[in-house]
Amino acid sequence: MDTDILEIEGLRFAKAVSAEQIDKMTSRLAERINQDYAGREVVFLVVLNGAFMFASDLLKKIEGVHTVCFIKVSTYQGMQSSGEYSEVIGLSENIEGRDVVIIEDIVDSGFTMKEMLNSLKEKNASSIEVCTLVFKPDNFKGDYDVKYKGLNMGAEFIVGYGLDLNQKGRNLKEIYKKI
Repeated sequence: MDTDILEIEGLRFAKAVSAEQIDKMTSRLAERINQDYAGREVVFLVVLNGAFMFASDLLKKIEGVHTVCFIKVSTYQGMQSSGEYSEVIGLSENIEGRDVVIIEDIVDSGFTMKEMLNSLKEKNASSIEVCTLVFKPDNFKGDYDVKYKGLNMGAEFIVGYGLDLNQKGRNLKEIYKKI
């Protein structure tokens, strides 16, 4: 499917970011991560479900042998945050004394990531950084740094490239915003 306008659950979305732009962005982020962690083993913690496409493309560009593990958290229902954080699939890897890079699909208000960071800090990692596909600076209320930001976007609701509306639209190779 390669269209500029699409409909999901009765809502209309317009293409906002092309597959080519996403590829350039993942290359840029991978280059920075490769430089920052040259010669070190990293634990890449992929946040499911939304970050799966981004993580797959990004990690193919990361040099060296690293650990990749997955966590699934729940904070959204439809287009709204529930305001409650829960781990659906928790971290199974020991991260004590290790460098961790969290790969997330979107940092919006920052609530989910703040809760995740608090949980991970208790596990005594050597370092923890955040790498996000989409960062929404106008909505961000966090008191922590997001070191690796792919795309800065406004407050509009977006789908595609792993991002969804009620589990729909994750498979799209571009990112679309609600119109």
